[in-house]
Amino acid sequence: MGSYRRAIAWFLGVLSIVPAMTASAQTLSQAAEQGDTAAIERLIAGGAAMDSADAAGRTPLLLAVQNNHLAAAIRLIDGGANINAQATNQDTPWLLAGALGRTAMLRHMFPRGPDFAIRNRYGGNALIPACERAHVDTVAFLVTTPIDVNHVNNLGWTCLLEIVILGDGGPRHVEVTRLVLGAGANPNVADRDGVSPLQHARQRNQRDVAALIEAAGGR
Repeated sequence: MGSYRRAIAWFLGVLSIVPAMTASAQTLSQAAEQGDTAAIERLIAGGAAMDSADAAGRTPLLLAVQNNHLAAAIRLIDGGANINAQATNQDTPWLLAGALGRTAMLRHMFPRGPDFAIRNRYGGNALIPACERAHVDTVAFLVTTPIDVNHVNNLGWTCLLEIVILGDGGPRHVEVTRLVLGAGANPNVADRDGVSPLQHARQRNQRDVAALIEAAGGR
């Protein structure tokens, strides 16, 4: 009888721990989303799971990146958060930081080993959306990493094609064009219809972008 009671007591003790662990994990996600570094410190010290994910597969670090909370992201990265954890929509902290132009976060993540083989939902790497949105500082950093400047996404576009097709030809898009060409972007990788970056730039009257592409050997 005594053994039975001890077993019941042990089982009830386990049940009492599980909700507490879940609540702790959820609170870490909330703290990351709000940028509450004091709460993050307290929860990490209390053993909260660093990479617990919400219903959308978003980890605390991904939420910190999404909401542009640099200090929170740094604390999570330093605490061992997985920079390559992929959410349901295929975002990772590294990929999302690139797309949103979070350069300081990318710099802090880089020594942790980004997986350059992981793709976003469009089949792209971190560089392609950074180029599309003309995040100049982000592009300048990414092209110093082993990232593939000639990667082709699911749309059949390289970073250079995205600059031209989705960009406005303004000063920031001109600068990211210069950066990727300087990093070895092939100016003659055409889209699926055989239209080259130079042809697209001329069609859109993006004269400065076209001049850079032509000077790099674009046809």
